[in-house]
Amino acid sequence: MNISFATDKDYDWIKERDRHLAERLIIPKIAGKEIYLLRDEQETVIGWMRYGYFWDNTPFMNMLWIDEPYRNHGLGKEVVLFWEKEMKQQGHTLIMTSTQADEGSQHFYRKLGYRDAGCLLLDTQPLEIILIKELGSN
Repeated sequence: MNISFATDKDYDWIKERDRHLAERLIIPKIAGKEIYLLRDEQETVIGWMRYGYFWDNTPFMNMLWIDEPYRNHGLGKEVVLFWEKEMKQQGHTLIMTSTQADEGSQHFYRKLGYRDAGCLLLDTQPLEIILIKELGSN
């Protein structure tokens, strides 16, 4: 698998696939190198990871998606560890993500060292679990 930053050439692909990202934010996220694309050996995109910033200063992984046929092969772990390394190199010592309480991904993140830090309860969705991980200082 190859992990690379999304480029302007990937705009239409991202617009079509990432339905949780407002279209007006795609270009700024590409420019900020906040979207990683996962490609197989044939250079076909098989997933993506996108992040932003909580409180405008703490990296927050908003989306991790791997196409069904490629799941459970360690690709999610690989891209998360890649992101963590990038964030640490940028000087961040704390990162965050979240998952709904009815999703199995909470166990995935905990296995990678993330710990529960709180939750968010909205009227229309299951409980959102906030997870954090300390990266340590450089």
